[in-house]
Amino acid sequence: MRRMLTGYSVSYNRRHRRHGHLFQNRYKSIICQEDAYLQELVRYIHLNPLRGRLVNDIEALHTYPYSGHSALMGRCTRPWQDTEYVLSLFGESIKAARSAYASYVADGIVLGKRPELTGGGLIRSMGGWKEFSKRAKLSGERIKADERILGDSDFVLSVLSEANEQLDHGYELQSKGIDLDWLANRVEEVLGAAPGSIYSKGRRKEQTLARSLFCYWAVRELGMSNTDVAKKLGISQPAVGYAVRRGEAIAKEHGFQLEK
Repeated sequence: MRRMLTGYSVSYNRRHRRHGHLFQNRYKSIICQEDAYLQELVRYIHLNPLRGRLVNDIEALHTYPYSGHSALMGRCTRPWQDTEYVLSLFGESIKAARSAYASYVADGIVLGKRPELTGGGLIRSMGGWKEFSKRAKLSGERIKADERILGDSDFVLSVLSEANEQLDHGYELQSKGIDLDWLANRVEEVLGAAPGSIYSKGRRKEQTLARSLFCYWAVRELGMSNTDVAKKLGISQPAVGYAVRRGEAIAKEHGFQLEK
């Protein structure tokens, strides 16, 4: 999303001879507990044009072209939008589902803005930010990234637990002295690559394979950020993202393991 939005902003600014930011805030994704919140989120998001007064009423919303709602209502066709899955939550036949979905969306108009649908399920389960702050102050507890998770406390805790397991694994490896330099040597060893292949600027197959595996292990195993790895290799952050995916495929195909 960062790559797409940045590229679009640059293109738009050049085309219209303007400068500066095009989008107000950074893109934000939220992990959603599907069973409890998916229908609510679909309704809340698709009512944004009406709340923002971009359309006058629900009928105008049905045909608004810059929202997924119009495709769900059958007013336009977008091959890339999965309308069937969402509609299946509202009925067995397309006609019945579409009717139930339209009524469900209309019922949400009076609800207005809903801060409880912006993440922080664990915070809510503890009685809101005020109560959470009080408990955190007493216990010294600090929970990161909770705003990126939407669900009940058990769901949020399970997501945070999984994230912590990945962090703990990275810290364990680093405590053994496994850093980026060690990692570079390990990659060259398993691939039989020439020393320094990872840091060279060439695009030969050997160099591409080495950098890809290096990025994959650095990000997924050591828990390094794309930014830090990009600085180490002298490449862009998006390039690291692509390399991680390539490296994952390489490791799985050949059964490469970070540790001997």
